[in-house]
Amino acid sequence: MTHILVTGGAGFIGSHVTAALLAADHDVSVLDCAHPAAHAGPVEVPDGVVLHRADVRDRDAVRHALRGVDAVVHQAALVGLGAGPDDLPEYVGCNDLGTAVLLATMAEAGVRRLVLASSMVVYGEGAYACDRHGPVRPAPRAVAELAAGRFEPPCPDCAEPLTGGLVTEDAPVDPRSVYAATKVAQEHLAAVWARECDGAVAALRYHNVYGPGMPRDTPYSGVAAIFRSALESRRAPLVYEDGGQRRDFVHVRDVAAANVLALHAGPGFRAYNVASGHPTTVGGMAAVLADAFGGPPPVVTGQFRLGDVRHVVASPARAAAELGFRAAVLPASGLREFACVPLRG
Repeated sequence: MTHILVTGGAGFIGSHVTAALLAADHDVSVLDCAHPAAHAGPVEVPDGVVLHRADVRDRDAVRHALRGVDAVVHQAALVGLGAGPDDLPEYVGCNDLGTAVLLATMAEAGVRRLVLASSMVVYGEGAYACDRHGPVRPAPRAVAELAAGRFEPPCPDCAEPLTGGLVTEDAPVDPRSVYAATKVAQEHLAAVWARECDGAVAALRYHNVYGPGMPRDTPYSGVAAIFRSALESRRAPLVYEDGGQRRDFVHVRDVAAANVLALHAGPGFRAYNVASGHPTTVGGMAAVLADAFGGPPPVVTGQFRLGDVRHVVASPARAAAELGFRAAVLPASGLREFACVPLRG
């Protein structure tokens, strides 16, 4: 048995991670600031779990929370694209400064093992190949192209259509939003810390996480929760672009299981895709939710958001080989279950 501190351990993913760690016979404590973007109601943790109600940027509070701790699972972050440019300071402060304070205090306390909640957004677009030029990295999509309904990124060399593939952890990072840039910075900070402190970091690049306890319809919610909120209000889910964006939707119980396994990752810094391995389209996901909920059916709007990417589909092979992680919940069943569970807030 070891003592694990979970930052953000009362939030959507963090609460499931906390429960999974307890089920694996770890002692668990939680540091959570109850940020309003993640918590509409009171912050709660299971019986027997010590709650440190504090911001991860508060070094004295982090120092206190690290006493007797063997490893940290760092979930605390603002997520999603956010509401607009006004969110920039808060995103960078919560995600990057918060991680820097945590790492510095872990070094001081002699805690050398970290599981970091990263994200597939670090990749930007996923993996693509051109028939003429082989593997390519498409440029960010132009507003004029999106407004004209041309959503598929072309080859940057010949402008011909591309074929999508599975993105691996060795792909270059290419953040396309403020949130994505903060997740890349978190990974870089953690990698430097691991080298300088002889630490072990498993950076779990979550793909599209869904499941019970997701927050309701806010700028910070995942797309599954936004669609689920619409259905609950008897409104049609509004699908952006043409609905053909490909994603991998991974159940939060599987994400929690990956965190438990990642505590045994090897030394140094290592990134892992955490995905179901069964991708679908956003439009297809909306249709499954609507059918399971009993309607109304989704509406494809043709609208778009700058910062969104077209296709990100993961290879989960490294996590399977090195961590023993394989998702147990298939999206076909997990999404239907999710259509019938309450959201948070």
